[in-house]
Amino acid sequence: MKIESQTFKMHKIIPRNLENKLSSALANMPVVAIVGPRQVGKTTLGIQFAEQHFNKESFYLDLELDSDLSKLNDAETYLRRFENQLLIIDEVQRKPDLFRLLRGLVDIRKRAGERSGQFLLLGSASRDLLQQTSETLAGRIRYLELSPFTALEIHVTDPVGFNPEKIWFRGGFPDSYLAPTEQESRAWRNDFISTYVERDIPFMGPQVSPTRMKRFWSMLAHYHGQQIVLSTLGKSLEVSHTTIKSYLDILTDFYMVRQIQPWAGNTKKRLVKSPKIYIRDSGILHNLLNISDFDSLLGHPVVGTSWEGFVAENIIVNLSDEWRFSYYRTTNQAEIDLVLEGPNKQVWAIEIKRSVAPSLNNRFHRACDDIGATKKFVIYSGTEQYPLTKDTEVIGLIDFLKMIAE
Repeated sequence: MKIESQTFKMHKIIPRNLENKLSSALANMPVVAIVGPRQVGKTTLGIQFAEQHFNKESFYLDLELDSDLSKLNDAETYLRRFENQLLIIDEVQRKPDLFRLLRGLVDIRKRAGERSGQFLLLGSASRDLLQQTSETLAGRIRYLELSPFTALEIHVTDPVGFNPEKIWFRGGFPDSYLAPTEQESRAWRNDFISTYVERDIPFMGPQVSPTRMKRFWSMLAHYHGQQIVLSTLGKSLEVSHTTIKSYLDILTDFYMVRQIQPWAGNTKKRLVKSPKIYIRDSGILHNLLNISDFDSLLGHPVVGTSWEGFVAENIIVNLSDEWRFSYYRTTNQAEIDLVLEGPNKQVWAIEIKRSVAPSLNNRFHRACDDIGATKKFVIYSGTEQYPLTKDTEVIGLIDFLKMIAE
């Protein structure tokens, strides 16, 4: 399908922060892959970017369409037709043997003087899964991850009308966030969860009972923001702890779960060494916990950890590649929700509080001393910025995201 504005029109409602990285990647690499969960906006971003910003003629293939998939029966002959053009291939995980061929075509076109912007691949599987089923394009490909909408993207689009409670409760998947009613948003999320366990995960190889995976996913939601004991979950599902670990890795690979690893610096303190588990999208979390409306969320025991996960995920997806993230917890409960380590030996300690009047205990400050924190922040649900102590700043989420995006 040739991309023409007359035949393929899409309305860009919310610009994506990934556009700058995509522009740079296509200008410098022959192959760029945008990966992320289904329904997150990869197709919209790729096509609209090619239409509006790219200086080559572009063509689009959707490998979920039998008509487009059949064009690749003799893939080499077909792909050789697109010299000096950008070819967008959607749902590329349906044709894993394509990577070997792309490597050869890239090298041929490189020798002919065409070095960048040859192929834009869109895939619903993670980079690791794609690489497991394909021959590597090392040195020829750059991977970019597209997340659901972030709070900063929504705020930039409409600063005056921005409602943080809406994106927190509904999550950032476009069809959920933009649904006309809360009922439609919730229904979409329920359909999404069912489709993921019944269709998407089995298609990529993991043979897990959809009923068991959905039950595991729901159980995992109750551990949101905590370390999990694999053997305990295994007993509940009547499987081994190694099987539970494989289920957890599947949901991580499919961008549904975030495992935040413990801080790995030098200290004499005894540290908790298990990762913290978060459901990455807060809207999906609320559906898994059967929280039907925002008032119910405010009265639910998970409200604090839900906000913590929402804030942490927004920070992580907005970090540049120069930063690493972890959490810190000792066996005597000294804890930091999020540790950011960046250029010039910067170490930022972040505490996340739902309260509009946050306070800190001495355990946080002891933990900051342990890791050698150079800055301390409390991110809360308010919008004012002010010093809590002489070396600790209280700041709202949007202002913090703007700061790390600079």
